Amino acid sequence: MAHYLVTAKRKPDRLGNLLTNLRRNAYASMRPFGRTLTYSLQNARSRQDGLVTWEEEDYCSPPLAQERAAVLDEFFDELDIARVQEGAGWKTIETFPRLFPEFRGGQAGEFDENEGRS
Repeated sequence: MAHYLVTAKRKPDRLGNLLTNLRRNAYASMRPFGRTLTYSLQNARSRQDGLVTWEEEDYCSPPLAQERAAVLDEFFDELDIARVQEGAGWKTIETFPRLFPEFRGGQAGEFDENEGRS
């Protein structure tokens, strides 16, 4: 298993659909990557330059091929993938603001309905 720090250009007109899908756990049951992809996207961070970044675990060659075909290419362009040690990507981006603040850093598919809402 390998871990990657993913950086991508968001498709702004599609992020509302991604958030809706994450709220419904629409990807969690996809095999073999659904739970980890859900967790990664729920915990994705926004960079100051407008790009989105997260750590992803993957077994495929090329990396994230299945995830891109099933989900990622619908919501993001220009994916850059750099191999990292497990957890190192999250550590690198931990101070960046969350892309979707309502999700907490727990298990894939979990979120706090009160967090990030007024």
